[in-house]
Amino acid sequence: MIALHSSRRRAALVLGAALLCLSGLARGADPLATVRGLEHASLLLVEPDGTTAIAQGATTPRVPASTMKLLTAYAALETWGREHRFHTDVRLDDDGVLWVVGHGDPYLVSEELMRIATALRARGLTRINGLGLDTHALGADTEIPGRSRTSNPYDAPLSALAANFNTVSLIREADGRLRSGEPQTPLTATAQALGADLGPGRHRVNLIDRARAERHFGELFAALLERAGVSVAGPIRQARAPRGARLVYRHHNSRTLAEMIAPMLEYSTNFIANGLFIMLSDPKDKGVAGMAEARRAVTRLARDRLGWRDAVIDDGAGLSRANRLSARQLVELLDAFTPYRDLMPRQDDDPRVLAKTGTLTGVSSYAGYVRRNGGWGRFALLVEQPVDRSLRQRLASALAR
Repeated sequence: MIALHSSRRRAALVLGAALLCLSGLARGADPLATVRGLEHASLLLVEPDGTTAIAQGATTPRVPASTMKLLTAYAALETWGREHRFHTDVRLDDDGVLWVVGHGDPYLVSEELMRIATALRARGLTRINGLGLDTHALGADTEIPGRSRTSNPYDAPLSALAANFNTVSLIREADGRLRSGEPQTPLTATAQALGADLGPGRHRVNLIDRARAERHFGELFAALLERAGVSVAGPIRQARAPRGARLVYRHHNSRTLAEMIAPMLEYSTNFIANGLFIMLSDPKDKGVAGMAEARRAVTRLARDRLGWRDAVIDDGAGLSRANRLSARQLVELLDAFTPYRDLMPRQDDDPRVLAKTGTLTGVSSYAGYVRRNGGWGRFALLVEQPVDRSLRQRLASALAR
């Protein structure tokens, strides 16, 4: 009985080790062999000279997760160019109300808003009789597929005027006091309300919905105007700027599009990705942007530039599980993305790999460039089953070897 029990135990241990290897949970396993043993995985590796080195399920459509951001980045760069700078207009009406007119700049951080306030003060503005927010550039169609209504920063909503990616940094002191987590960002009434139930420590939360996000923008900009020496005497309102309101300042963001996309890819910022995605529905800023038209616009671009016919493009960040790309399509995208390869994230433990990760529950992806045979090969990995997260990086390093 004892021998039989030991035999069964050994068999169970062997089976368990095999399952761990197949699932990618055994870190010592050969990563390429592990991927080849996965039932729901696609892998494509193309050499620098264009020949195919490895192909496994390369044409099977799968959920790309955040590797979808590569398509959004490519579409934005091809549409506007690396040196493009988004702008925000500031107008003054006959009643002394200052109007901020949003045009979809996704990178209006506090420092950028302070530059606007300082520029207005330098132009002689010392007092306004209210602050108006013109957000008409973004229509009502702003719902992001796959976005959850949590307070996590990656679930931030879209809005036509957005401060700090529609998130706030807060610190709850041990004595119960709530303060801003950033010296450059005054604590607004909206931020205080969001932080009312937070426990001690540092927090970053999103602004939950568009109305709250735009209200926070107005409160924050009013506080920064005061900090710059411009007195704000009237209320904050939301409407279209009066037709006769004169342009007093057009602010171009200090960051170029390329300087926005590099951190978007590195930190996988959903807000920037979907902000760019929705503005691609109205790239010349002539009408009103919306998600449905953005899907059509990016689908057209993928068809015309990349020759895709069967890709499913549902959002720009990869939050939606309705997105479908194949490993072959991702490698085709990487071929087209070559002029922008310098914007790709570098794998922390291996400088031979430039690649973008993608992660959803039960989905793990990785796509990018790998140094091979004196040049840059292109690879794409799409897995639709639970695996160890380190499998992606270990596989890429193995491909480089």
